[in-house]
Amino acid sequence: MTTIRIASYNTRDFLEDPYAAARVVRAIDPDVLCLQEVPRRLFSPQRVANFARDCGMFWSGRHRGSGGTTIFTSLRVDVVESRHHRLRVARLQRTRGFALARVAAPGREPIAVASVHLSLDAHERAEHARVILKSINVGGEVVLAGDLNEGDSGEAWKAFAGVMRLVSPTTPTYPASRPRRVLDVIFASPGLRPLPHVDVAIPEADLVAGSDHRPTWVDIALDEPTATQERAEAAAERASAAVTEEMVSEAEAESDVEAETGAEARTTP
Repeated sequence: MTTIRIASYNTRDFLEDPYAAARVVRAIDPDVLCLQEVPRRLFSPQRVANFARDCGMFWSGRHRGSGGTTIFTSLRVDVVESRHHRLRVARLQRTRGFALARVAAPGREPIAVASVHLSLDAHERAEHARVILKSINVGGEVVLAGDLNEGDSGEAWKAFAGVMRLVSPTTPTYPASRPRRVLDVIFASPGLRPLPHVDVAIPEADLVAGSDHRPTWVDIALDEPTATQERAEAAAERASAAVTEEMVSEAEAESDVEAETGAEARTTP
């Protein structure tokens, strides 16, 4: 059975200890990491890239307009597509947006994953939830993860729960020092099957030092490939092998020609 681990983590613009936050991520070892509150101002791309490196993960970059949301991935999945979207906010309010990536485990159909960080204003949260739901409807299965800034009685939470189901634990995630509220959650479309939650040994000191939020994560089982998909994958592998063989043969032929030319040059008076 193929599984994919998806995690969500609000890192508070790296105002806490980013090295502790990176150790938290490494302990969880996700395939896909949905981030909120990563730096988004001057020099932010380098800071986010450095954090991805410290986490042992990879980042597509260019998160301008995302409101501080983005997505990291491991080498265990392929990134088919990566985008960042801006959301409209009231004047002088914090910028908001969301990140969307389509990722695929080897031999499996891609799934869409969105990282969201909703507003402190209830009306704006509800409006943004409607916009996000329309935008992530790209066909196939969907996972939505992030900091909703509200509980299950909120309108945004209800909007997501109306078309997806909560698949992350209901363990409080905020504040990190003494968690009392479930703000960081993961939803998945009905076709995805979450596995029983697996706890990870993370030092309490790192959880408190890394951010004012605690992360959440879920393991999702991916369907086995159909016979048609397996045949297509085998055909692709054969084609790739044939191309590689042809390239090697051409390179060897060119090398032989160069060797003969060099030998002739050395024996010419």
